[in-house]
Amino acid sequence: MRNNEPIIVTHLFNTSMEQVWEALTHVEYMRKWYFPVIPDFKPEVGFTTSFLITNEGRNFTHNWEVIAVTPPSKISYRWSFDEYPGESISTFELSKNELGTLLTLTGEVIKDFPTDIPEFKKESGKAGWEYLIQESLVQFLKSHKF
Repeated sequence: MRNNEPIIVTHLFNTSMEQVWEALTHVEYMRKWYFPVIPDFKPEVGFTTSFLITNEGRNFTHNWEVIAVTPPSKISYRWSFDEYPGESISTFELSKNELGTLLTLTGEVIKDFPTDIPEFKKESGKAGWEYLIQESLVQFLKSHKF
């Protein structure tokens, strides 16, 4: 996937910035809306974790490295995969407004991913983030009591 335009997904949550931050950075919450197999997560620069996701017979060993953290408003981590070349950075930014908390997810490719793998197509990445942020995270925040 190489299209220099980043993927940007936004959503306005009717909840506090602190609650959205907890959902984005607390591993037990992340497992409920994001990836159930995340072994560990800490919102600390330099923290790394790896986990395997299999889709349609293809393995994707996700490698994350936290590269920037400003609680409770911003976290960035680098993504790479053992099985494929390429690298991206995902940044979650939170801001308060009169209606709640605005989350902006920005996904930027910094090293090209293979163009022949469906999961690396830009449309697939955008659809995945839209589902995670606008459906899965929304449902988690509606149903979870902090």
